[in-house]
Amino acid sequence: MKDHRHNAIKDLLVKTSVTNQDELRRKLASKGIHVTQATLSRDIRELKLLKGPTGYELPATDEDEEVPKAVDVLSDFGLEVRQAQNLLIVLTTVGGAQPVAASIDYEEWPEVVGTLAGDNTVLLICPDSRRAEALKNRIEALLA
Repeated sequence: MKDHRHNAIKDLLVKTSVTNQDELRRKLASKGIHVTQATLSRDIRELKLLKGPTGYELPATDEDEEVPKAVDVLSDFGLEVRQAQNLLIVLTTVGGAQPVAASIDYEEWPEVVGTLAGDNTVLLICPDSRRAEALKNRIEALLA
């Protein structure tokens, strides 16, 4: 129900301007979605809506921001990769582990179950040794 309401709010804001909460509540009601002022306030906060001179606006999404690709981050910060069964250790320059881990997490590489980053070391956890070895080869090619 909440997801349906949030999607309806987003849809309204893309298609039309909404200057205040009461107007938003009425437009939702016209679509068969009846909410209290408290629920609507919570929805506005959860959706992180911005209120500008023309009314409510959707916030910029992560897709609107340029996020560096993992291959670029690895080639910039990566130094070496080592394998221990289904685990990979990626050695990076000092301070490079966090960006490397974050970029891999963001791209959701299928070979990676999870990451853990220190200052200059990233632990990549793979589901099995076979996929870890394939990923090691892929990363080594990026580091060369």
